[in-house]
Amino acid sequence: MQPDWIKTRSLLDVAIVTVVSIIALCMAWVYLSLLWTLDGRGFSDLSHKLPYWDFTNLWAGSRLAIEGHVAVLFDADAYRAALRAMFSPELPDQEWSYPPSILLFGVPLATVPILPAYLIWTVGTVLCLWLAVRPLKLGAALELAIVLSPAVIWNSVFGQNGALTTALLVGGLAVAPKRPVVAGILFGLLTTKPHLGILVPFCLLASGNWRAILSAAGTAVLIVMATGLFFGFDVWRLFLTETRPLMTAIMEAPYPQPYQYNAMTVFFTARAAGLGLSAAYAVQGVATLACIAAAIWLWWPGRQVSHQERVALTAVLAILATPYGYSYDTIGVSIAVAMLAAMVSRPPRLILAVCWLWPFVTHFFTHWGYCVGVLIPLFIAAWMLLSTWTRCRKAELSIEPSLA
Repeated sequence: MQPDWIKTRSLLDVAIVTVVSIIALCMAWVYLSLLWTLDGRGFSDLSHKLPYWDFTNLWAGSRLAIEGHVAVLFDADAYRAALRAMFSPELPDQEWSYPPSILLFGVPLATVPILPAYLIWTVGTVLCLWLAVRPLKLGAALELAIVLSPAVIWNSVFGQNGALTTALLVGGLAVAPKRPVVAGILFGLLTTKPHLGILVPFCLLASGNWRAILSAAGTAVLIVMATGLFFGFDVWRLFLTETRPLMTAIMEAPYPQPYQYNAMTVFFTARAAGLGLSAAYAVQGVATLACIAAAIWLWWPGRQVSHQERVALTAVLAILATPYGYSYDTIGVSIAVAMLAAMVSRPPRLILAVCWLWPFVTHFFTHWGYCVGVLIPLFIAAWMLLSTWTRCRKAELSIEPSLA
């Protein structure tokens, strides 16, 4: 049975989903053809051998780990030299940017050539995303709109892990009340990209879900131990002393940088507005605290909020709570947009379509000098919070007279 906040979808709704999905696929083809060329030289016009860009790191770094050169991942110059020797002298500078635990995902992929590995990764992570949104009971049309959303396609174009991390976050939140141990396992796996899970502990604490907390902590410990046993415990020291400072320096680099064109966080927007590091961190800190407060309010027992709304809104707040996030990390926003499209009270369809398509175009605005990407998750979060708070307040007011 559908929740009472979801209306019966009309033929017009289905037609809109179909049209925007076709638009997404067409734009995906344009971007893929610009970045990749399948010809006699190989799969990529850039390096002649590999999919562009981020999957190269996961696959090549894992291959180096298999060959016993895991320490190379934490030496930027040696790592870049190894990648150029592996692929092409023309390969631009890249750096290993992940916690070493992600090697547990990457090593199995690195046992096969990079093209089938990329296809397995992309199809597999999108399948995980679809399985994660199934408990939200949005219906087949909106589930299709999510897995074909520009955020998902953009994530796939770059071989990123946004589909997987969103699946772990949304899947864990979705099953947390009824299957806390499973939720905890998913949250533990999310530590491979921990900055996207900032709100998870607060959600679990607010709801008193101690079994999920213990399961998440236990899973995280097992992941750390397994990573150390397979690749040496020194990888954690190297991550803290080498990779973490390198990634902090990349995040704090003077604005603008080419890799910041897809940035969609409060921190990057503050930097684009001309604020210094301290001021930008302060603004982000305020946003993070506001998101934590909103998450606690949402997950506190007794709220007149459907679980589906709670999950989707938390996924949007997650991108606002972190200083480091890009368009391919905003798949949670696509989930929230799909949910809003099914609600009785929602923004106009045109606005929802713009929000849904936004990951495809945000980099154009940034390139033109307008880093406004964060406005989309901010708008979606504000709309859903206001709608939810208003509904809860009305429910409380209706109860008070009856108690009197």
